[in-house]
Amino acid sequence: MGKIKTSIYIDEELWREFKRHAAEQGLDVSELLEELIKEELMIELDTLIPEETNPELDFEPIKPREPVSGLVREMRDERENSLSRQ
Repeated sequence: MGKIKTSIYIDEELWREFKRHAAEQGLDVSELLEELIKEELMIELDTLIPEETNPELDFEPIKPREPVSGLVREMRDERENSLSRQ
């Protein structure tokens, strides 16, 4: 897969924090940003599970009592806040 150069508009303080966070992890900004985008899009998730492993799922699905979109948003906000504090 080839690489492209792109421009984005982002809060200046947030960008400084992100760059600092990337440096602490020993990554350059592009690497960390690419990892986060892949995680968000769930790309390469299949590489985490070896091919010879084919886990059997044995459960009865349940219907949620209320919409889960609020819970998903809350979890994303918590993740965003934890990243911005580091």
